[in-house]
Amino acid sequence: MINDTFAFIIHPINPKRDVSRKWPWLGKLLTEQQVNFFSAYFPPVYISEINGVTSQQTSKEIKGWFIACPFTPQRMLQLPVNMVYDKLVACGHKADKLGARILGLGAFTSVVGDAGRTIADRLEMPVTTGDSYTIYMAVEAVRKAAEVMEIPLRGATAAVVGATGAIGSVCAQLLAGDVAELILIGRRDEAIQAVREKCEGRGASLRAGTDMNMIYDADLILTVTSAIDAVIYPEHLKPGAVVCDVARPRDVSKLVADRRDDVLVIEGGMVEVPGPVDFHFDFGFPPGKSYACMAETMALALEGRYEDYSVGKELTIEQALEMGEICARHGFKLSGFRSFERAVTEDQITRVKEKAQINLHTWSAAI
Repeated sequence: MINDTFAFIIHPINPKRDVSRKWPWLGKLLTEQQVNFFSAYFPPVYISEINGVTSQQTSKEIKGWFIACPFTPQRMLQLPVNMVYDKLVACGHKADKLGARILGLGAFTSVVGDAGRTIADRLEMPVTTGDSYTIYMAVEAVRKAAEVMEIPLRGATAAVVGATGAIGSVCAQLLAGDVAELILIGRRDEAIQAVREKCEGRGASLRAGTDMNMIYDADLILTVTSAIDAVIYPEHLKPGAVVCDVARPRDVSKLVADRRDDVLVIEGGMVEVPGPVDFHFDFGFPPGKSYACMAETMALALEGRYEDYSVGKELTIEQALEMGEICARHGFKLSGFRSFERAVTEDQITRVKEKAQINLHTWSAAI
């Protein structure tokens, strides 16, 4: 009998597409507006059982479940926050009845309100947003992408968009020890200056502000805002730039994929899960791969750490590094790149580098 268990909350981002993953007929029948409207009345939805997650260190196997909160990010912002909390708590109660011993908050459910604090207070089972490992893997992905794009980290200019958020702030502090210059972008000047202070003395020269035009100079961009709509467009990026998009919904416009074959856009850290894992559900990743936030929830169950983790809006470098160690010990690791739900191939990276070299001769920053 498997005693170590977890549950993870997912939710639709693209209403028709994501509803169709579970119920193809319903996705065809309802419009996006109808999905958003009726979602207020949907209960939490059981999606699937997760089997086969097995520690490389201890050989312990755990079991889990996907549970869907029916709200899209737009709906979470439209509804009273307590109504959203009630739905997430109901998801937690469903997880508890299934036998889960820890609950992970996925995508926008980890952002809404107070970043999991109220949910943790209202549930008896521990809660994690998965943000610590998301931070760790996002920075690892940027480092690896710089390597494959032949961008020397020590001489690079990096930017963090959404640097005032829980994830962005710690990512910025880690990257400040890696690069020559770091550009911090946020929505409020007072908040972004506070993050700048945390990054001072770590090695990078710093610039901070609220103007997205500042990222034109960046070789490496890590973006992790809580915006509903895209914030990075083709005109924001110089040839050869790497963009690691950690946000869900995405921060990078699809127009970048359509128009800029001289930049590399990757999702924030696809993770290889140890063991013969079967999610019994297609959430858009190849078999055996997960988001970092999912991996943190699994790793805490493998570790037997049934406690709140990565909850609230003040995370630390120490939490991210500890979670990196826990996940590595059990066999979780970075597993290639994906871009707009497709694998990034070596040939694609080579083409991006070649096109960037050509376009750099004529490129100039937009004003």
